Amino acid sequence: MARTYGGVAPEQRRAERRERLLVAALDLFTSTGYRQAKITELCTRAGVSTRNFYEEFESKEKVLLTLHERINALALEHVTGTLERLGDADAVTRIGTLLDVFVGTVTSDPRMPRLNYVEAVGVSAALEAQHQEWVDRWAAFIEAEARHAASHGVAPDRDYHLTAIALVGAATGLLREWQAHTPPLPVADVAAELRALMLAAITRPA
Repeated sequence: MARTYGGVAPEQRRAERRERLLVAALDLFTSTGYRQAKITELCTRAGVSTRNFYEEFESKEKVLLTLHERINALALEHVTGTLERLGDADAVTRIGTLLDVFVGTVTSDPRMPRLNYVEAVGVSAALEAQHQEWVDRWAAFIEAEARHAASHGVAPDRDYHLTAIALVGAATGLLREWQAHTPPLPVADVAAELRALMLAAITRPA
């Protein structure tokens, strides 16, 4: 049986240590920059040893991969949860609400779009592959909403794959622009622009 220290089980201590590393990394990677960040500085910020770091992550890149995945997964969780609650809402309401939730989630912490759309770009083949996986997942989500709109007569019945890819790119570009300003651009303006783009792209004549 594993020993507890201070009433805390080893598994819990390890989970807390891993979380401290991720929190510190999000801050360090988006202030110092991923490429300039040192593992020793990350460990100092997280209050762990370098030995503890390598017990949790095999490399600095693995930390970045984990954060990139976590941010996308959080946004998708919030969007899909909202979709379940929308029920029989009309297509325009669905698209507008889902976009507001997505933008609101990603901009809730300015460090998240900075990490996803700036620091994680061009780092490695593994990051690019993971980025592409998420592009495909978000594009599939948009395609599904476009088909839903088509089935309700709001949009034409056509292939929406390239449209969805283009819309993912537009969202990425706008969020990258948002985080580049101090103070950031109004979130409502970003959401409104994305909403207008998506509705125009989906409802345009075939």
